[in-house]
Amino acid sequence: MAKIQINGRKINIKQKINVSDLLKKYKLDKKKIALELNGEIIPKQMYKKKFVKNEDIIEIVHFIGGG
Repeated sequence: MAKIQINGRKINIKQKINVSDLLKKYKLDKKKIALELNGEIIPKQMYKKKFVKNEDIIEIVHFIGGG
């Protein structure tokens, strides 16, 4: 198990999960978010290659349309 923080909330995850699978687990559409991992914005094409590890801090911003 790894302990991480997503938008200020501490959670436990299984080891060896990539960003893409983490987003699927929480039903987040990668087309509608921006993701920061430990202070670094991660490009969407890197989501499958970037793995989350113990003590990582993730910030997710949702895009919302409006007028």
